[in-house]
Amino acid sequence: MNETFNSFTDSERNAVYRAIAQRRDMRHFASDPVAPDVMQRLIDAALHAPSVGFMQPWRIVRITCKDVRAQLHAAVERERMLTADALGERRDAFMKLKVEGMRECAEVLVMALMDGREHHVFGRRTLPEMDLASVACAIQNMWLAARAEGIGMGWVSLFDPREIAELLAMPPGARPVAILCIGHVERFYDAPMLETEGWAKRRPPEECVFENRWPTK
Repeated sequence: MNETFNSFTDSERNAVYRAIAQRRDMRHFASDPVAPDVMQRLIDAALHAPSVGFMQPWRIVRITCKDVRAQLHAAVERERMLTADALGERRDAFMKLKVEGMRECAEVLVMALMDGREHHVFGRRTLPEMDLASVACAIQNMWLAARAEGIGMGWVSLFDPREIAELLAMPPGARPVAILCIGHVERFYDAPMLETEGWAKRRPPEECVFENRWPTK
């Protein structure tokens, strides 16, 4: 088989792997607006993600109202405090971390699961959570596209889904999955911020990749 027929050029392929390697969960942003055509490309990237049974369960709410953004931030701050209390001895270390950039970033999007998902059985009969996996693919698509555009993106998951659903008037059955912060950055982190801050380290491949069966301990 001629591999060059289907493969990208060397420079194109290297760019894909560079975006994957240099993608970062950003928390520091400049407030300069993101050009409309760039935002449209990022949203299009999300909408072209793979989805189980082609159900396309993602819904995107773009937050343009300052009051709504402030309410979202307040909800995140409440959950940040509750998370800190739940961490016990790591509370103080957690409180020193910058976990979001919602007040500084140019754009805030809420990525959600659509309502009526129970009608989609293809690929979900035994794995109903595949709708969530599909939304995660959409978020990753947008993240990699943003990195290629030189735009930072951060995923905020510190919130009560019921509170956010009510705030954004989501219909019954719909559920928020992520608050996404998008905007220009002065620089991308050299390594994941939680790694440089000493919160955790990247696991080596041998702890994550097995052959044929789960290893015995």
